[in-house]
Amino acid sequence: MKKGFTLIELLIVVAVLGVLGSIVVISFNGSQASARDARRASDVRQYAVALESYSNSHSGNYPSGDLTISSSAVLCPTINVGNCALDPKNTSPYQYRYNSNGATYALWARLERNAGATAQYFVLCSDGKVGKTTNDPAGGCGSVTIIP
Repeated sequence: MKKGFTLIELLIVVAVLGVLGSIVVISFNGSQASARDARRASDVRQYAVALESYSNSHSGNYPSGDLTISSSAVLCPTINVGNCALDPKNTSPYQYRYNSNGATYALWARLERNAGATAQYFVLCSDGKVGKTTNDPAGGCGSVTIIP
């Protein structure tokens, strides 16, 4: 009697390994997106701390404007942030955004994870709203509803 594997058995093993490898790659990509979203939330919170510090030394006012935060952004030097934290992808639509009328502000980042057909954002507002939303915060925080 000959010992060994048949071609069919080897093909089945290769197919099973291929399926398992695909599952690992897919979950790794999801983990990377979640990590980038966590960094976005952290960066937005750090910008908010700098904005509040700026406001404390400027009679409660915030820098006015509708800005995309990039390496050449005017916001970072204005609020005394030496090194602008940029979105991990830093390509549209994944860029940090800031909108202020001087009295209030909205600061947000578009999220990758669980976006589905509707875009989700991590938003932080001067009025205390903070969290995920599907409302585009470009119009200000008045139209933002935080997802529980």
